[in-house]
Amino acid sequence: MRVKRGGVVVIGGLASAGLAAALIANSATAGVSAVALRASAVPAVGNPAGHQPVPVAARAVSTSHPNHVIGRGTPAGCTSAAVVKAVAEGGIITFDCGPKPVTITMTATAKVVNTSHQVVLDGGGKVTLSGGAKIRILYMNTCDPKQVYTTSDCWEQRWPQLVVQNISFVNAYSGVKETATSDYGGGAIFDQGGQLKVVNSAFIDNRCYKSGPDLGGGAVRALGMYTGSPVYITHDTFTGNSCSNGAALSGLFASFYVVNSLMTNNKATGFGANPAGSGTAGGGSGGAIYNDGNSYNVTISGTVMTGNVAPEGGDAIFYVVDAGKGTLKIEYSTLHNDYKGKFQNVQGIFSEVDGKVTPPTVIHSSIS
Repeated sequence: MRVKRGGVVVIGGLASAGLAAALIANSATAGVSAVALRASAVPAVGNPAGHQPVPVAARAVSTSHPNHVIGRGTPAGCTSAAVVKAVAEGGIITFDCGPKPVTITMTATAKVVNTSHQVVLDGGGKVTLSGGAKIRILYMNTCDPKQVYTTSDCWEQRWPQLVVQNISFVNAYSGVKETATSDYGGGAIFDQGGQLKVVNSAFIDNRCYKSGPDLGGGAVRALGMYTGSPVYITHDTFTGNSCSNGAALSGLFASFYVVNSLMTNNKATGFGANPAGSGTAGGGSGGAIYNDGNSYNVTISGTVMTGNVAPEGGDAIFYVVDAGKGTLKIEYSTLHNDYKGKFQNVQGIFSEVDGKVTPPTVIHSSIS
């Protein structure tokens, strides 16, 4: 895809009283460093003043009858190996690590097996998974050549479904550069194919490779996802994440529905845009969210996005539909970003559909 570097058109909306309160209530969180947030093992998540309706499909999954319980009442049994084993076996996974919050430093990436129908990882509000600044935490890939394909076409298939809820992901890292394969990006979570839902969770200081024209997802990378439902991001917090593009969320041929969430101080680190300019490594767009592909939608609802930065296009959001229809909708949300990018057509947003600059649909929101 190609981008246009034209003038800036600012769309100003009226923030509702609830959204104004959200900014005030979140001012400490929105401006605070990720180090301060780490002081609490599992920080408060989401936008507390975000009260937009949550679709049934976007809500947390019941874990009253788990298939696997990690731990036996103490932190000793809550290990990286136990997480890896449980995720590989699939089903509903919970933790019993004792009454206090715990941090599990992963020594290997937990990988979903393609024959699983559903994998649910529920931290119960007490568990933090750390990548130790070295590794990716969760991986699902319906086109993984090392696994058995469950359909004739692995791309955009419906299953497995990966659900993560009531858990925190910190200090993860994917150092994979953009290559001929698609297994790059996604510092905390990489997901190709199937379905993904993230509920009541936090992503802090996660990273992926610093440059590359179509590489992204310091926290979450989703590509070639099932077209029958979006990636649901429900009542989550993303702060201090970084990657070449889309420091919080990166999507390629993937729709997103982001509701009642908070995205603050995330940074796209690449330079040269997409395609990469002459003499550049490429990237640098979508400080918080980067999306590209054909015929997909992105909805931002009841969400606060502030302090996100991208040196190229879209401090908050980079949204490009190469072919087919698509809509970027922002409703009952507040976006306030630093506007340092080279090209945007709405303050902090670059939005293009079928090669034409197309402003987002804005409903009762403030963009500045």
